[in-house]
Amino acid sequence: MEFLDTHQHLIYRDELSYGWVETHQTLSNGSYTLADYDALTKDKGIIGTLFMEADADEADYQNEARLIVGLIGGRLLGQVAACRPETDAGFDAWLEEAPDLGIKGYRRILHESPDDLSRGETFRRNLRKIGAKGLPFDLCFLARQHGVAEELLRACDDQVFVLDHCGVPDIAGGGFTPWAASMRRLAAFPNLNCKLSGITAYCAPDKFETDDLAPWVAHVLDCFGPDRIVWGSDWPVANLGAGMPKWIDQSRALLAALSPDEAEAIAQHNARRIYRLAA
Repeated sequence: MEFLDTHQHLIYRDELSYGWVETHQTLSNGSYTLADYDALTKDKGIIGTLFMEADADEADYQNEARLIVGLIGGRLLGQVAACRPETDAGFDAWLEEAPDLGIKGYRRILHESPDDLSRGETFRRNLRKIGAKGLPFDLCFLARQHGVAEELLRACDDQVFVLDHCGVPDIAGGGFTPWAASMRRLAAFPNLNCKLSGITAYCAPDKFETDDLAPWVAHVLDCFGPDRIVWGSDWPVANLGAGMPKWIDQSRALLAALSPDEAEAIAQHNARRIYRLAA
C-alpha cells in the first residue's frame, strides 16, 4: 500500500514565524524541512505529498505559500495554502495567485478560532469563491464544534470540503459516543470528505496503539466509505502522538481488511481526485 500524504507540514523557522510552535515543547526546537521529511519517510511507501499550511503567523501566511512553491517538484505535488475568508481586503488578489503558487486547496484554522468566525457572511461568500474555482477547503474543527461545521456545510453546499484529523475526536477523554453521532451527521453532506490523519496526537500518552485507534477509524470508514476518505501524516505534529513512521505502519494495519481497491482509494486515489493532482 503506497500513500499520498495530503497533510505534510513543513516548518522553516529561520524564514517564517510560527507562534503556536513555541507552546509545544516537542516541536519548539529547530525546523522541520523537506529534507527531514524525505529522510524520515525513506522506504516507507510515500509516493507523493501535499504541503498543508502550517499556521504561520499572520504576517507570514502568504510568505509561507511563496516559500513552499520553490520546493514543489518530485514527490511534493502542490500545497494547501492558508487564507483569510473573513476579510475582503486582498482576498480576491490572493486567490488570483493560486496558479502561480501550485495551490491545490485552501485552509483557515478554525479549531482554535472563535466559533462565529465561519458564521459571518463575508467568510461564506469568500469561501464560495474558492468553490467556484474548483478548489477544496480543508476544515479543522474540534468534536465540540461539529454543529458549527454543519452550519458551514449547509451554507456552502457547492464547496468541496475535507474534514481534517477525523473531526478531532477526544480519544484521550473517551469521547466516542458524541463524536460518533456528530460524525454520522456530518457524513450526510455529500460534499464533505474526511482525512485519516493526526489522531494519535489526541490520544492519552502511550495509548495510541493500533487497537486503541481501531474503533475510531472503523467508525470513520463506516460513515464516509472508502471513496470519501484521504490519508495524511500530520507531520511533524504527529510527533505529539505516535510519530509518523509508526502512524504509517498503523494505517496499513487499520486498512488491511479493505479490498485492495478500497485501500488504494484512501491511500492515494481519492486525494488525486479531490485535490486535482496529476497521476
